[in-house]
Amino acid sequence: MPRFKRSLLVLLLLILCVGCDQLTKDVAHQYLALQPPQSWFYDTVRLQYAENTGAFLSLGGDLSEGLRVFLFQVFPAFCLVALAMVLFAQPIPLSTAIAWSLVLSGGLGNLLDRIMNDGRVIDFMNLGIGSLRTGIFNVADICITIGVLLLIIQTVWPRQLTMVSGSPR
Repeated sequence: MPRFKRSLLVLLLLILCVGCDQLTKDVAHQYLALQPPQSWFYDTVRLQYAENTGAFLSLGGDLSEGLRVFLFQVFPAFCLVALAMVLFAQPIPLSTAIAWSLVLSGGLGNLLDRIMNDGRVIDFMNLGIGSLRTGIFNVADICITIGVLLLIIQTVWPRQLTMVSGSPR
């Protein structure tokens, strides 16, 4: 795929994923913030508003504010800029560009949240069966997870995935 078309696809994915992430976080803030957790499908899906000052599962949430700003805003911002530069400037396979675009969009969504919400990320989804549950997460986290899973699949089965995307290595 020509670089221009790939760049348009990357941009479209970024707009759609970040837009969906920010929209769902806004809806969660408006409709879930002051409500008790809502449960569906015998408590398999739970919507529960949470604000996270840390990383995955609130890891690092108890660090000093200055360290949290550096670890969760400044450092990720530099990494996201570097990733964007690679995505838009380097000739990489389409499947790899899609996977990294999802990671980039999830990172941007959570970074925007931290910038606009005084260092906090809005989370609101939780999945599980009985006492076995995920942490509370958001659409940006889903984008990052899918992107990383695609990268792992590409590593384990590189030929099959590149043939599906239409661009052999």
